[in-house]
Amino acid sequence: MIRAAGCELCASPGGHVVWSDDRLRVLRVDDAGFPAFYRVVWTDHVGELSDLSDADRAHCLDVVVQVERCLRDHLKPTKINLASLGNVVPHLHWHVVARFDWDSHFPQPIWGVALRQARTEQLDAVRAALPVVDSALQAALPR
Repeated sequence: MIRAAGCELCASPGGHVVWSDDRLRVLRVDDAGFPAFYRVVWTDHVGELSDLSDADRAHCLDVVVQVERCLRDHLKPTKINLASLGNVVPHLHWHVVARFDWDSHFPQPIWGVALRQARTEQLDAVRAALPVVDSALQAALPR
């Protein structure tokens, strides 16, 4: 396994591991304002999607799409945000975030300025559905 000293995604899982194989892992991120925030993290320390072989790149993107589908099917969000920034943590990972028109930042990015306060009952309803989303991901992703 390729690791980089000082890389937080090499040193720790980066969230609650929902599923993994020998190449990547799917995590649910503990974010109070955005409970349906998942990451797909490549296991080896690579910086860019183009660093992967064609087969590995296809596998990575297939997993990202499966996470998106499960979020859409089970949470019915207004939008799914996909991001692969890597500016702060230069380790290949994708953010897959279910967004709702009632969330604190919508339609702005989750890293921007809040536009409103999300209601606790709406956030709690999303949180309550996450075990079902996690189970659906485990069933949908290859074993």
